[in-house]
Amino acid sequence: MSIKGELEKIVGKDNVSDAIADLNLYSQDLSLLPPGMANAVVWPANTEEVAQVVAYCNENTIPVVPVSSRVHTQGSTIPKQGGVVIDLKRMNNILEIDLSNRLVRFQAGVTWAQLTAALKEKGMRAIMPLLPRPNRSVLTDTLEREVTTNMVYDYGEPTQSLEIVWANGTIFRSGSASVNGFPESISRGANPSGPGLDFYRFMQGAQGTMGIVTWMSMKIESIPKIDKIFLAPVKDIDYAQEFLYRILPRRIGQECVLLNNVDLAGIMANKAEEFDELCAKLPPWTLALTISGVQRRPEEKIAYEEKFLKEVLHNEFNALPLSDKLPGFPGLGRKLLPMLRAPWPEDVKYWKNSLRGGCQDIFFIARPNKVSEYIEIMDMIAAKNGYPISDIGKYIQPIEHNRACQIEFSLFYSPDDEQEKAMVAKINREAAVALMNAGGFFSRPYGEIAPIVYDRAANYTMALRRVKNVFDPNNIMNPGNVCF
Repeated sequence: MSIKGELEKIVGKDNVSDAIADLNLYSQDLSLLPPGMANAVVWPANTEEVAQVVAYCNENTIPVVPVSSRVHTQGSTIPKQGGVVIDLKRMNNILEIDLSNRLVRFQAGVTWAQLTAALKEKGMRAIMPLLPRPNRSVLTDTLEREVTTNMVYDYGEPTQSLEIVWANGTIFRSGSASVNGFPESISRGANPSGPGLDFYRFMQGAQGTMGIVTWMSMKIESIPKIDKIFLAPVKDIDYAQEFLYRILPRRIGQECVLLNNVDLAGIMANKAEEFDELCAKLPPWTLALTISGVQRRPEEKIAYEEKFLKEVLHNEFNALPLSDKLPGFPGLGRKLLPMLRAPWPEDVKYWKNSLRGGCQDIFFIARPNKVSEYIEIMDMIAAKNGYPISDIGKYIQPIEHNRACQIEFSLFYSPDDEQEKAMVAKINREAAVALMNAGGFFSRPYGEIAPIVYDRAANYTMALRRVKNVFDPNNIMNPGNVCF
């Protein structure tokens, strides 16, 4: 019997396809990487069906590529060696919102738009990356360690317990979700660490290279009772970093981002025609910092943080005009603050794709005091290859009270211009190598960057391959990917 016929026995005729039109939908994504065609796609309804599909594929050495989101940008779900795509979009239930433990448990197909709306009804929120795509899987972004805009240490590790399907079809639960009687047990899956190995850390990196995560528990937080957003035009990025070094380790602030004029104009423009005008008028960089009062004595917390900010600005950083308004842009703070707490609107074209149609991001972890050095490297390589420096999007995201930061460069291009795509791909490769040589840490290497990173960490890569061989001896789980 054909692969399709065997899969129909598990998920039903309506939930498996080998039609070319369906397979084409999974053959490529928004990245610059080449396409690949699967043999079939299945849409399971629950963990048991996922386990049966994986077990069948393992017995017959058929590659498996799991898909959770509706949109992908890095090539990690392209079927490089054919096989079966397991699309988890039907598994889109929010299983519980545990207010006492401040946890939400949800399936792999739950999107940012769906989760944000459900939590808001309960007075809660998720700590999220900058403007995630509304139809991206929350579980996927969390597993892949997308850096959040809230740099408070407490939110740096949102993952709690997981449910995993291993390559042989075995269903496994991690942490305190592994106890008998879960989810009715007293533990409620609130602890990610089990009696031995921390499997929640083991599964971080990518969906489906070791096993398929079908649901996860994640930390959530109360919606603040009071918020204030402060903005500052920035010309000297090093001066701004010195200011952040001064305030963020003192636990001042919640969301904190540094955006250059290109990125901020792309985010704030209501329509494409406004972008050029905004880009020309905005300062080279804009610092946005929120302070919040949550449940306990919010007024006092806001007053304390605001007082500290004023003292630091007056005594040490009087050249940084941080205030509740950005000069020349009335109302920008009121518009930006809710955007930092929500995914991109579902009915609006995603901002990175609205500028030119396509976008290649280069992102890595770095020391904040070296940001200007990395910007110089990026500008030099872009200019050498004919890409205008003034068109590069730049975004600095402090991590854990500015212990480190993520630097993200965005190269916008037209997907219909093959020459432009080739130029951007070349810049991506050259810049990645140069930035690594300067100390940039590519903790999430995708596509063409992955082999470069893994070649430089040979012992790490060998150990990772040995571990994968233990959990996936037939190498069916997203073959061709070590991790990302």
